[in-house]
Amino acid sequence: MGILVVFTIAGMTYYFTPKYSDVGYQPIQPVAFDHSLHVGQLGIDCRYCHTFVDRSAFSNVPDAGTCMNCHNQILTDSAALAPIRESVESGMPVKWVKIHDLPDYVYFNHAVHVNRGVSCVECHGKVNEMPVVFKDKSLTMLFCLDCHRDPASRLRPLDKVYDMDWKAESPEAQRKMGEKFVHDWKIKPPPSCSGCHR
Repeated sequence: MGILVVFTIAGMTYYFTPKYSDVGYQPIQPVAFDHSLHVGQLGIDCRYCHTFVDRSAFSNVPDAGTCMNCHNQILTDSAALAPIRESVESGMPVKWVKIHDLPDYVYFNHAVHVNRGVSCVECHGKVNEMPVVFKDKSLTMLFCLDCHRDPASRLRPLDKVYDMDWKAESPEAQRKMGEKFVHDWKIKPPPSCSGCHR
């Protein structure tokens, strides 16, 4: 009996650690894309590269052609961009390493969330300040349920969803605004298992 208790406690302790949830995971990518430069300094909207995030269940990774819209004139001979140029010439996609990877048994729809006032920053952190993107949030079931149980604390105006730096004036203002959005937009996040496990 004592061994069972020890293993249960050890398992639960591991489950709630960053090691299990991959918080901080920062793989080396084939091209070093600096979000703090492109988003933070240049102000490129998330949807320029992740074009389907507001229309699809999935947030696409841009193809090399999107990169070349600018880089056919800027840093055209940069060695760091060689994989992008090769991808355009060969038609083969760049092999990006996925960072925010949910298990196959979890259903998540990006469009549903961003079109109802859930900002990218809620799940991905302040990407506009990341020279190299890393997994900032656990994305565990508890993480998702916390939001589903209290969406008002995280909702923002639709025109501020892609503004990583926006914050309500105060926690009280956030609560009042969020509750209004929950009511007006008829937001009813599913608290049951079937909402995310289909």
